[in-house]
Amino acid sequence: QVQLVESGGGLVQAGGSLRLSCAASGSIFDINNMGWYRQTPGKQRELVAVISGGGTSTTVYADSVKGRFTILRDNAKNTVSLQMNTLKPEDTAVYYCFANVRSSGYGSYYPYWGQGAQVTVSS
Repeated sequence: QVQLVESGGGLVQAGGSLRLSCAASGSIFDINNMGWYRQTPGKQRELVAVISGGGTSTTVYADSVKGRFTILRDNAKNTVSLQMNTLKPEDTAVYYCFANVRSSGYGSYYPYWGQGAQVTVSS
């Protein structure tokens, strides 16, 4: 079994910064993609940022957060973080981390999710 535990989030004024962190633990052989989605009530979950594994650490960002958010990962610690700067009210959402995890060298990758962290940006 694999668990992802998120930390960070909270309430901030527009223009401020927050940092989200997510740590994966459990039966982990390796992790390829890690990243963050967000969701607001009545809307589909939206990809915010993803970072690849395998030592390449290629990043992809949603257009709405490019230049403001930065995703980083620490492969030794199985963690991924999201530094959010210049926050806007429209960034308000519940943010979920995910990781595609393989539990053995011969298995397939499966997606696991964090519990979600509320980010609220006031205007």
